[in-house]
Amino acid sequence: MIRVGQIHGTTVALEGRGLLLLGPSGSGKSSLALQLLAVGARLVSDDRTDLRRDQDSIIASAPISLNGRIEARGIGILNADPAGPVRLVLVADLGKSEEMRLPPDRYHELLGLRLPLALGPYRPHLYAALRQYLIAGRADEL
Repeated sequence: MIRVGQIHGTTVALEGRGLLLLGPSGSGKSSLALQLLAVGARLVSDDRTDLRRDQDSIIASAPISLNGRIEARGIGILNADPAGPVRLVLVADLGKSEEMRLPPDRYHELLGLRLPLALGPYRPHLYAALRQYLIAGRADEL
């Protein structure tokens, strides 16, 4: 059985690996996504993301009405080259603080599967750290 759902979050993809950004309104999800787009990521969906479970993977895609569009506060809705559905490999929650310099493995459950979790809040280097995670993963995951 394939399980589906929709979540309030923004998703980007880099090299075929998806990142779901969660957090309350105004926490910086779209701003962080725009920074990631500026360094090579592609937009999957802004504000709402459709999810489906495919065996041991969560696949993220955009609702049709949001495909290829991202909000830039104070600028408006911008067009973006949309990425197709992507397998999620990481969730970042900008609404929760990470107090540890080198945190333990954390997870976020979606549709019955656990995905690695990074905690926010938004900070200047976060886009670079998340980009590097998408490219190469965490050193302790090897």
